[in-house]
Amino acid sequence: MYDFAYQRPSSPAEAVEQLAQAEEGSFLAGGMTLIPTLKLRLAAPSDLIDLSGLDDLKGIRQQGNAIVVGAMTLHAQVASAPEVNELLPALADLAESIGDPQVRNRGTIGGSIANADPAADYPAAVVGLGATVQTNTRTIAADDFFTGLFETALEPNELITAVSFPIPKRAAYMKFPNPASRYAVVGVMVSQGDGGVRVAVTGAGPSVFRVPEMEQALAANFSPEAVAGISVPADGLNEDLHASAEYRAHLTTVMAKRAVAAAA
Repeated sequence: MYDFAYQRPSSPAEAVEQLAQAEEGSFLAGGMTLIPTLKLRLAAPSDLIDLSGLDDLKGIRQQGNAIVVGAMTLHAQVASAPEVNELLPALADLAESIGDPQVRNRGTIGGSIANADPAADYPAAVVGLGATVQTNTRTIAADDFFTGLFETALEPNELITAVSFPIPKRAAYMKFPNPASRYAVVGVMVSQGDGGVRVAVTGAGPSVFRVPEMEQALAANFSPEAVAGISVPADGLNEDLHASAEYRAHLTTVMAKRAVAAAA
C-alpha cells in the first residue's frame, strides 16, 4: 500500500468535511473492494475516512410503506433483519446471496452501491424495487443513480446515508452466481408494486439496466410464460472467461423466468 492518513470521524458531517479537506480522500465503508485495491497499489488516496464508527448510518427501520436501510448496515444484518424478512423477503434473499460469511459481515449496502460494480447484487435491488438513495444533501431516484461502469450520480463530497425501499406487492431475486466469488454472472430482480412492474438486471452489462419489454408483458400477465419469449440483445453485454455476451443474454431470460416464478 501507499502511505495515507487515517481519519475516523464522529459524525456524517465531520466525515464530509474531512473528505472535502483532503487532497484526494476516499470514504472507507466495509472495504471489500477498496482494501484489495489499495493492496494492489491500484489506488493511492491521501486520506481514508473510516465510516465504521458512524451509528447514524446504521440500522433498519420501517417508515410508512418502505424499508429504510442505513448506508453502513452490513449485508448480514439486512439478510437477518425480521422486518426485511417479513415485509421484503426478496431483499433479504439477495443480501444472503452476497459473497461468503466474511464478506456479508463486513460489506455494507452503501459501499456496494457507491462502488457500482457491474456484477454486484444490490444495484438490482435498488433499481428493481424502485428505491430512493438518500445522501447528506439530497435524494436520488434509483433510475438516476447508476450512470455507467463503476459510475454513479454522486457528486464530490456527497455521502450516502440510507436507501429507502418501497414495500412491493411481490418481488423476487434470482441470479446465476460465479462459483468462486458468488458475484452475479447475471442477476434479475422482479417486483410488482404501486409503481407497476420493474425488472432490473445486474451482471449482464456495464451497469444495471431495466427491461421494458418484460415489464410490459408482466403487467399484463405476471407469469414466467409472459417473459419466456423475450430476449435482450447481446450487443454491449459483458463478455469474459465466465460467460460470453450471448450466454449472458440467454441467462437474463432464464433468471427473469425464475424470479417471476418465485415472486408469483
